[in-house]
Amino acid sequence: PCLTRLCSPLAEKTGKVLGEFCRCYKEQYGVALFNSVRYEIEGNGGPQAQLLHRKVPLEDHVIYSGNLFQYIEENKKWRNRFCVVPHNYGLVLYENKLAYERELPPRVLINSAGYKVLTSVDQYLELVNSSLPGVTPKSGHSPILKCPTDFPLILWHPYARHYYFCVMTGKEQEKWRAVFQDCVRHCNNGISEDSKVEAPAFTDAIRMYRQSKEQYGTWDMLCGNETQVLSNLVMEELLPELRTTIGPRLKGKAQERQRTWIQISDAVYRMVYEQTKAQYDAAMAKCEQERPQMESTIRTDMDQIITSKEHLASKIRAFVLPKAEICVRNHVQPYISSILEALMTPTSQGFAEVREVFFKEVTDMNMNIVNEGGLEKLVEYMEKLSHLAFHPVKMQSCYEKMDQLKLEGLQQRFDVSSTSVFKQRAQIHMRQQMDDAVYTFETLLHQELGKLQGKDDLCKSIQRILERVLKKYDYDSSTVRKKFFREALLQITIPFLLKKLAPTCKGELAKFQELIFEDFASFILVENTYEEVVLQSVMKDIMQAVKEAAVQRKHNLYRDSMVLHNSDPNLHLLGEGIPIDWGEEYSGQTEAESAADKRRRAKQVVSVIQDDEGVLPYEVGAEELLQPGSPEPREPKEPEEPDPAAPPSSPDGVQEIREALAKESLGDIPSRASVQHSTPPSPKPRADVPSEATVPHATPAASPAPGAETPSPSTGTACHQPSDKETGEEVASPGGRCSPLQPTSTTESGEGVQTEF
Repeated sequence: PCLTRLCSPLAEKTGKVLGEFCRCYKEQYGVALFNSVRYEIEGNGGPQAQLLHRKVPLEDHVIYSGNLFQYIEENKKWRNRFCVVPHNYGLVLYENKLAYERELPPRVLINSAGYKVLTSVDQYLELVNSSLPGVTPKSGHSPILKCPTDFPLILWHPYARHYYFCVMTGKEQEKWRAVFQDCVRHCNNGISEDSKVEAPAFTDAIRMYRQSKEQYGTWDMLCGNETQVLSNLVMEELLPELRTTIGPRLKGKAQERQRTWIQISDAVYRMVYEQTKAQYDAAMAKCEQERPQMESTIRTDMDQIITSKEHLASKIRAFVLPKAEICVRNHVQPYISSILEALMTPTSQGFAEVREVFFKEVTDMNMNIVNEGGLEKLVEYMEKLSHLAFHPVKMQSCYEKMDQLKLEGLQQRFDVSSTSVFKQRAQIHMRQQMDDAVYTFETLLHQELGKLQGKDDLCKSIQRILERVLKKYDYDSSTVRKKFFREALLQITIPFLLKKLAPTCKGELAKFQELIFEDFASFILVENTYEEVVLQSVMKDIMQAVKEAAVQRKHNLYRDSMVLHNSDPNLHLLGEGIPIDWGEEYSGQTEAESAADKRRRAKQVVSVIQDDEGVLPYEVGAEELLQPGSPEPREPKEPEEPDPAAPPSSPDGVQEIREALAKESLGDIPSRASVQHSTPPSPKPRADVPSEATVPHATPAASPAPGAETPSPSTGTACHQPSDKETGEEVASPGGRCSPLQPTSTTESGEGVQTEF
């Protein structure tokens, strides 16, 4: 079969789904714009945060970098890759560390939104087996993937291509897993909350569209930026039909059919992504074009719009509220306290752990300053502390508290497909609160430094500032958690109520449309007003439950009436100043740095992994080319061409990985006629690898455009752009044209949906 025959039906179906969504988006855009302008005029802000908020938290930093093995499906080989995680949390894979340092184009760029991080091949095989019903390899047959070490790291996506990695030790696996999960968590949160109109319009349009298809409750694939979320929405509808059409026509053994299905799904996802991006961008541009006129109408007729909406709400309330209150009393109210307790325990433990980690890091720093020296040591420790919130490994003990979140029977009763939405949201709040605490601490300490006399004064000042910041953290933490609990309770109960009330209420809503003036129809929707009435029916019970928990001081929550008096009236003015760079300010360096020097000096948040047993065999050097016990180097063998019909062959052990890498080093590289300059192997990692304060890593430079030439620092020749043959992958069809149904994917150079940041 060929995707060419399916292109037209797929594009037609995608266009139909997007057309319905864009209609919802246009309706919700007007409502969101009205709400934004009304909020701007009326205010209604909550309690003021006590902690400062950092505007650019990771400038000139990378989160982590290091070596791992990647399985390349196209040539069925494991390859060493140097992986860099820059400040935008993309995964950037280079041929090796030298390629990164020379600023050569990366081999792979991965946006991890929507992915799951797996550390077991069995977990992966279970998900793969369930993705194509009826296609399961028989026991004893080779699985779709064999990992050469006991420490795999697999990125699985329900629609897009999968990525396979492995490392040599459990310690590395734990660190990479924490890093990958942080990338997924950050990329999933891709819809900017700074947008007060577009973001709520988009999320409300997604919800309204799904509810029109009788799909209520939380949705696991609300992940990534708007185009990714919309692509997931389309794929959710396309995939069952695609599976029914194509599944029975797949040929070969079970493993081959599974592999082909994954590649087909990925190819379709990329086609959908391109069409979605174009159609959504056009819809958004049209709304933006109409915005000035709409906003002018809102500001001119604000009072009349509010009066009209209140009149509509009163009529809907009279019709809906009696039914809604009965439903709340019988089906929701008895369970609110149970849901709240289930949410409060792990969330509050996570925030308590954030407090503990922050306290421990500052206290350890203070003790080290006492024992080791004054200002110089302070600068070194503050550079590390300033990015504590973005250290996936140190924050892991906070994040994993949310793994205890279980709604048990409540999950089935309220049709909550998964608790992952709430876990991820709480973890993002934890990271933000940690960074706010750290930033407030370093701002106050920086202000005090000029007044201090000697080491003793410095240590006392650190302790005093720590206590002040912890008080502010406790207050802000309570505020953030109470808001999170209220929002989570609404997310769980409102869809349940809407589904319960739909048979008796939804069909009657059309008669209320005549109550809206035509001039205001863009800003007042019957469906939205109906949902607000349903929300009001349960909001009182939710507010009361959270208030009672605070009155009882459960989990260190503060009462709403508790207001922390501002002991630092000028603190927020300090937060508006120039960001503090401890290294530059106190290093005594006065000369301006070049971009290359700055890149080399860039700090890394997570330190390089140290292996107690010696050097890890990622980078191939002369030592690896010798057989154990043999003084002579092995003769290189010509690399064999992989049989396309053969099952994937994977080295079964570390020794075979070393042999494979040695073959690649001696055999593959000279045979690549298109390589314009030879790249010497990177040096092996030394035992005295520098810590994060001195690791010369930085955010990778943008890849040059196809065909562009970049001078190589070592040879002066043109920088080679990796071809599809070198990467072992096929080039995607240009312009989104249809390609064969059999294995197709984009190049590792970064073109396609999963490579956009």
